[in-house]
Amino acid sequence: STRAAELKRMFEERLSQPENKHRRLNLHIISDSSLGFDHQTYASPRDEKNARGALLSAVERLVSKDDIVIADTPNYIKGLRYQLYCIAREVATTHCVVYCAISVDEARKINQRRGAQAYSEQLFDELVMRYEEPNAMAKWDSPLFTVVQHINDELPFDRIWQSVVEKRALAPNFATAVKPVAETNYLFELDRITQEVIAGVLESQNSGVPMSEVVVPGSSKKVRMPGRNLTLSELRRVRMQFTKLNKQVPLKVDAIADAFVEYLNINL
Repeated sequence: STRAAELKRMFEERLSQPENKHRRLNLHIISDSSLGFDHQTYASPRDEKNARGALLSAVERLVSKDDIVIADTPNYIKGLRYQLYCIAREVATTHCVVYCAISVDEARKINQRRGAQAYSEQLFDELVMRYEEPNAMAKWDSPLFTVVQHINDELPFDRIWQSVVEKRALAPNFATAVKPVAETNYLFELDRITQEVIAGVLESQNSGVPMSEVVVPGSSKKVRMPGRNLTLSELRRVRMQFTKLNKQVPLKVDAIADAFVEYLNINL
């Protein structure tokens, strides 16, 4: 939140300059506290899911070519960052990731100094275990700007401004653009193939043999298992997200299974 407030101040100062041609842009900041969530939210999978949903809804409501949105929440799971990336692409606007890098030991010291505002030791350790570090090679984490938090590394604001404001947004791609369906049986095949992938995962689980990766019908890729059995409800939830993104997109039918497996691997 300290870095988000700093970034907000920098944007406000730059946008307020009389000679700035982008003065029309609106600036918003979304945080857990503004959405009504606290640290304990992350101790409950259900509460955390609700917080993610609230964040995505708020970003989707505010983001546009005329608005800059700072998502000041623990966006520590790559599946969430992917969804934020898709929202930006859907409205043909830019995005970037600011990564506040810090060692676990330094983060623990800072947390312990926060008193009543600190995460509990158990929750802190759980969040460390669940953390998925941004990767500049991944499109949803790029452009990536890294600042070392505990040495007061300066935000590279000029580069952030260039990426978010000056850079021209890429056109929406096949996963986010709303286009008419090109194949008459596309929706049928999208439903059938994704159902078969889910059935393949469940069938492998029911064999009772522990697996780190699962082979599914129609895909050359494997579903990476998260170290536990996946429930039908969570597989259906991710499937619904995938089909919503791709329902009106003329994806080649023979690419659906591979694309869905990739989506599962990102979001599970």
